Amino acid sequence: ESGGGLDVVLTGASEPGGPPLPAGLGDDRFYLRLTVRDTGHGMPPDVQERIFDPFFTTKKPGEGTGMGLAVVHGIVKRHDGAVTVESEPGKGTAFHVFLPRAQALERPVEAAEPVLLPTKGRILFVDDEKPLVDIGREMLEGFGFEVVARTSSVEALEAFRHRSRDFDLVLSDQSMPNMTGVELAREILRIREDIPIVLCTGFSEGLSLERLRSMGIADCIMKPLLKRQLVECVGRLLRRGGEPKAAKAGKAGKGGGKKPSGRSRRAPRNT
Repeated sequence: ESGGGLDVVLTGASEPGGPPLPAGLGDDRFYLRLTVRDTGHGMPPDVQERIFDPFFTTKKPGEGTGMGLAVVHGIVKRHDGAVTVESEPGKGTAFHVFLPRAQALERPVEAAEPVLLPTKGRILFVDDEKPLVDIGREMLEGFGFEVVARTSSVEALEAFRHRSRDFDLVLSDQSMPNMTGVELAREILRIREDIPIVLCTGFSEGLSLERLRSMGIADCIMKPLLKRQLVECVGRLLRRGGEPKAAKAGKAGKGGGKKPSGRSRRAPRNT
């Protein structure tokens, strides 16, 4: 009605003067913060709670679809970022968009190829493309690992939530429907923070080992998966953690009384 101001500011998420990085995204050094601030009417708390809901709008019928902020939220989330809002009636609104910095996925150059040592362990392998799941499972099982495969990130999360102690490592694709590999890792680490997680990706933009490790992800492998690279990474992480927890659970069950079934607690293998 009477006009107002609109400010757009791009800074590092670690710079002072703005809200902190939302929990679960890791180290703020690896993120940028885009702030869009106006001097409009502002929003009451009950409206702020619903602004990212699809089809929610405070406009009159025919003046808006209620999809704008929902679409923004979805795009940012798919890029492993987050959106927060600050608003007060009569004082305006500020939206803060957090996105990972674009960095090349780099790792130290190995002086020599590591020796592949047999290592036991039960792995939860997640990729939405079944042919890739079959190839990866064959590589790992051929070297002695036990693999539980899922082609859905949602089903993989449910399998892990149901029997989190049955797994020694999680190997997940990054680009998947419903949840990205980073989002899946975040949920899995909420259930069990000591589980090693390896991310597989064909794209390095926005990813760096430092940022992933600040989020609790142990390592990242670039696609296409090579057997030596895959087995070396998984074996190294499992040896670092000592004897596989699944094996320890089996030993703990031995002793007096009836011998328990060794497969009674395992998740099903079929995809």
